[in-house]
Amino acid sequence: MASLTIENVQNYPRPPALREVPHRLRIEFGGQTIVETDQALQVIETHHAPTYYVPPHDIDAVLTGAVGKSFCEWKGVASYWDVQSGTAKAAKAAWSYAAPTPDFEPIKDYLAFYAERMDACYVGTHRVISQPGGSMAVGSPRI
Repeated sequence: MASLTIENVQNYPRPPALREVPHRLRIEFGGQTIVETDQALQVIETHHAPTYYVPPHDIDAVLTGAVGKSFCEWKGVASYWDVQSGTAKAAKAAWSYAAPTPDFEPIKDYLAFYAERMDACYVGTHRVISQPGGSMAVGSPRI
């Protein structure tokens, strides 16, 4: 498995790019591992922390549709999800795109999680650190 390299978000492209993630992602919530995947996709965009999207078949948590939507000029309309694992619940802790734009079709129905709403998130062996303002870092990925 590839080691993490230091990247500068100022060097990320605009419009954003989509790439495969060569690392195992793991998310813990409610005292359990709710995501473990080698099939994540990453969106990178100038001046933004990378965002990781995981396939729904690798999620072991209850997801319930949450109120609200948002629009991204590059990816389309996002829907939000409440996440539950055991007795732990987090409102609007994940989002997905049911009908993304053609360039982002590979993330259709994949989910990204807000790291600060989970117990812990890892990219490879590196723990994700939330940045001020709600973006994430591994430095800094949104998972």
